[in-house]
Amino acid sequence: MKTAIEMFVIQKVKEIRIREGLSQAALADCLNVSKGFIGDVENPKPRAKYNLNHLNEIAKIFNCSISDLLPEQPL
Repeated sequence: MKTAIEMFVIQKVKEIRIREGLSQAALADCLNVSKGFIGDVENPKPRAKYNLNHLNEIAKIFNCSISDLLPEQPL
């Protein structure tokens, strides 16, 4: 099961990905991970999740700060 902070980050990345018109496959290509990985991350049941290296690369892809992917207050 994913924690509240993990789900927050996953949802934030998904929200930005969709807003920017990037498919799961395109994000996977940018992160150099398998296409199924992003689907597993965005699905609440599998244990797959982003690590700090992923978040750093995602921030570069979306031209934002890593802090933009995190909640303002602890959960």
